[in-house]
Amino acid sequence: MICVDTVINEKFPNIVERHPHVRRTLSLLFRYLFHEAEFKQFEREYPYLSGIDFVDKGLEYFDFDYSVKAWERERIPVSGKVVIVANHPIGSLDGLALLKLISDVRPDVKVVANELLYNLKPLRPLLLPVDNMNGNTPKQNLRNIERHLDSGAALIIFPAGEVSRLRASGVKDSRWRTGFLRFASKSGAPILPVHINARNSLFFYALSLLAKPLSTLWLIREMFKQSHRSAQMTIGPVVEASCYEQLPLTQHARAQLFKRHIYKLGARQKRGEIALMPQMQSVAHPEDRRLLRKAVRDSERLGVTRDGMEVFCYRYLEDSVVMRELGRLREISFRAVGEGTGKRRDVDAYDAYYDHILLWDDSQLELVGAYRLARCASLSADQGLYTSSLFEFGEQASGYFASGLELGRSFVQPQYWGKAALDYLWQGVGAYLRRYPDIRYLFGPVSISNQLPAAARDLMVEFYSAHFPAVSDWAQARQPYSRSDASVYGFTGTQYPEEFAALKTKMAELSASVPPLFKQYSELCEPGGVQFAAYNIDPDFADCVDGLVMVDIEKMKPARRKRYLDQPITIKESRAA
Repeated sequence: MICVDTVINEKFPNIVERHPHVRRTLSLLFRYLFHEAEFKQFEREYPYLSGIDFVDKGLEYFDFDYSVKAWERERIPVSGKVVIVANHPIGSLDGLALLKLISDVRPDVKVVANELLYNLKPLRPLLLPVDNMNGNTPKQNLRNIERHLDSGAALIIFPAGEVSRLRASGVKDSRWRTGFLRFASKSGAPILPVHINARNSLFFYALSLLAKPLSTLWLIREMFKQSHRSAQMTIGPVVEASCYEQLPLTQHARAQLFKRHIYKLGARQKRGEIALMPQMQSVAHPEDRRLLRKAVRDSERLGVTRDGMEVFCYRYLEDSVVMRELGRLREISFRAVGEGTGKRRDVDAYDAYYDHILLWDDSQLELVGAYRLARCASLSADQGLYTSSLFEFGEQASGYFASGLELGRSFVQPQYWGKAALDYLWQGVGAYLRRYPDIRYLFGPVSISNQLPAAARDLMVEFYSAHFPAVSDWAQARQPYSRSDASVYGFTGTQYPEEFAALKTKMAELSASVPPLFKQYSELCEPGGVQFAAYNIDPDFADCVDGLVMVDIEKMKPARRKRYLDQPITIKESRAA
C-alpha cells in the first residue's frame, strides 16, 4: 500500500539527507494527506486481496458505486483488442469504478497508470505503468502496453493523465495527450468512449487554482470524501480504427475531438443529433450457451463431420436465441474483413422465411458458421429475394429462378478461419440439395471488401469477368461498380490456372488476397458452369462490392459432386424432411 516514508525517500532524496527536521514535517503532513493509518488498517484486514478482488473490496469500503444503462453496457466489446478512453473527474475511485465495470465484461482488461497508483501493490496485476508526469516512460513499459493490445485484450487509458479541474467551461480534463491514439492506431484497435459524471469538492477546485501541486497531494483526502457516493457512466458507440484514422486531422486534433466527443456523451445529446466521431454500434454480447445449444439441437440435423461438428438446418422462430447469436456472429465475421452492417446484429427481414445451414461445435458450444438459402419456388408472392435488393433481373432470369436456390450471408467466425469450416458448410448445402433434386442453379452475391485497395477490387472484377462472364444479359446491378480506366491487366479468360496464379501474385503485391468464396464458387464446375453476371456496390454493407454468381450444378466437377452431393456428411444424415 502507500507508504509515506517510501514516497518521501523516492521523491525528496535531498531533503531526507540534508534536512531531517523538514523530513519529519513532511512525514506528518503526508500521513495526514494520504490517510496512511486507514490504508495500513485496510492492508492488515485484507492482506490476501489483489487484482479485481481488491477493486471490489475497495469500492465496498468506500461505499462507492456506479450506474450505467444496460443497453450501453452492451457496447463493451466482449472480445478482441479495444482501447477504452474516459475523462477523469475524481482522479481516484472513478478509475476503480471504470475498471470494475469493464472487467465484468472483459476479465483481460488492464489500465495505464501513473507511478503513484503503481505503489498500490495489490493493484499491480491490473496496471501498466507509465511516467505521465515527466514523459520518461521506459521503452519496455511501452512495449508491454503494445503487447497487451496485440494479444487481443482490453486497455483503459485516461488521456488527460491527471484529474479534471475547474476551468472557464466548467470542470473538465486538461488537454488530452495523444498516446491513446498511438497505441490504438498501431494495433488497429477500436476506441470505446466513456464519460464519467462525478465531482470532487469545491475546496479541491479552489485549491487547484491557488496551488496545483498541493491539490494533487490533496486527492487522497478527496477520495475519502467520496464515501457513500456514485458515478454515472455513459458509454458511447465504439469508434473503429478505420473511422478515426480517416479523419483529416493531426493526431493532436483527433485527440481533442475525442475529448469533445466524450463530454458530448455526458451531456446526453438528443437522439438523431450528429455525433462528433464516426461510429458504429458495438456488436451484441453472446447468448446463453445452454439455451443456444438446446435451440440448435432442436433443429433438423443434417449430419456430423469427421471431427464431431454437427450440421443443422434451422428454420426461423420468433424471439429466437439462434437468430440473435447468428446475427451477432455474422456482424463480427463481416466486420473482421471490413464489411458488416454497423449494427449490433446482422439480421434482416429475409431471415424470417429463408432456411439456415448451421455448423455447430458442441465441444466449445460455438456456432461456427452458417449459410442462408431459399428455394425460389417456395417463396410466396410477397416474399422477395435478397438479391433483388442488389440487382435487377431480366426475363432471362426466370429460367434460373424456376429451379434455383439463392445462397448468401455465409460466414465462418474468425476463430475458426483456416480450418475446414467452409467445406463443412458446403457439405451441409449438399445435404440440403439432396432433399430437392429439382434444384439446378445456385446463385447469390459474393462480396469484395471495400477495405481492399481500389486496384485490388479492379483486379478481382476484371479477372472474374474475363473467366466467368454472363452468358446473357439476365442481371443488372442497381448501383454498378465501375472499374478505373487504368485497370487493364490483360486477363484473356483462357488458361485459368496460369492467370489465377498471376491474379494471386498481383493481389499479394497490393497486400491483399482473393476472398475464399470466389475461389470456392469458381472451381466447383467444369468450364461454362459458373458465371459472374454483374457487380454491385452495397451501401448498407460498408460499400462492399457484390459479385452476382450463378452455378449450374449439372456441370459440377465429378470430384466436387461426389464430395458435396453424392455422399452424406461423414457419419450419417437425418431422415428426409
